[in-house]
Amino acid sequence: MPLTQQTVAIVKATVPTLAEHGTIVTRTMYQILFRDPEVAALFNQSHQGEEGAQTKALANAILAYARNIDNLGTLTPMVERIAQKHVGLQILPEHYPHVAAALLGAIREVLGTAATEEVLDAWGEAYWHLARILMGREGRIYDALANESGGWSGWRDFVVTRRVRESGTITSFHLSPSDGGPVIRHRPGQYLTFLLPLPGRAPLRRNYSISAGPDTLGYRISVKREPHGAGSNWLHDHAQEGTALKVSPPAGDFFLPEQPERPVVLLSGGVGLTPMVSMLEAIAAAPTTVEAHYVHGTLNSATHAMDEHIRRLAASRPGIRVSTFYSDPLPGDRSGVSHDTAGFITVEWLRANTPFHNADFYLCGPKPFLKAFVGGLALAGVPRAQVHYEFFGPAEDLEAA
Repeated sequence: MPLTQQTVAIVKATVPTLAEHGTIVTRTMYQILFRDPEVAALFNQSHQGEEGAQTKALANAILAYARNIDNLGTLTPMVERIAQKHVGLQILPEHYPHVAAALLGAIREVLGTAATEEVLDAWGEAYWHLARILMGREGRIYDALANESGGWSGWRDFVVTRRVRESGTITSFHLSPSDGGPVIRHRPGQYLTFLLPLPGRAPLRRNYSISAGPDTLGYRISVKREPHGAGSNWLHDHAQEGTALKVSPPAGDFFLPEQPERPVVLLSGGVGLTPMVSMLEAIAAAPTTVEAHYVHGTLNSATHAMDEHIRRLAASRPGIRVSTFYSDPLPGDRSGVSHDTAGFITVEWLRANTPFHNADFYLCGPKPFLKAFVGGLALAGVPRAQVHYEFFGPAEDLEAA
């Protein structure tokens, strides 16, 4: 059922107020939501820190919805990204009323007398209109995953079959289903979501990119130990061979197409290499050859993961070129041996050494890395439709020039 014209007019009239007070509304909304421990457990709490980035991201999303409520087609990419995240986290229709109550409660609390019953009714109608769109898309994704060969719904039991130290900070975990059955052939670039048990608290939900090419037998994730990362530290400290883990099906709208139309540049920083390794394995195994440039930046040999594996893949197929950058080489690191270039990857280097305007760029890395290149590539003339990126966390301003 379409929104009424009255609702559209009222919601659009709240845009200036949301622009001014949106982050306070969303911060209050999260405070209301997290009063219920079961609801709080549905969220990745690590995204709630980082200088209020999650509240800002949600505020921007709500503001975008309000501005485009009479032209929702422009929000299709945002809806798809949210739906994929919800599927990974196993968000279900019964969870939506909690968010509705918290959002309307926050609007009432923050806006005070400006939050008239007419405004609250309009935002209630607008919320459930978007919720129905999301639930419909999520339902279709859930059904497709459950019915796909090797597919499943909900949380499936996996076991760690192998553990490999890739660098001083990154460890790979090879996973196979406990029931011995096949798994979905993921799209290279997608991620898995894990329900990690922590003593004395609710299980953690964490996303980790699959770092291997599509397969029907199992998956591999490669995880960096973060200083304050509850999920990554638990995996490094407790996930040994034989450890059981609960995993939801592969998800994500960031992936390499089965038949790329253009040359591909896989651009990563630090542990952002994980989806790129999956993509490069898929390219190396494909029946047709595509020109591919794997460009990776890291500190030095102590943090450089999976280099030998990458170079073996490149040697196995024509058209694959590998370029690695060390921003802080160790005394024993040698250019041309441990890495290709000392310093940082730059847009100028990419322009000179890759099929710049004719390539699809796939990016993954820390937020400063992505901010530099998502906007930098666009400013340098690469069409935005040819720049694809993955970021675990609020990506509210990565495209800001």
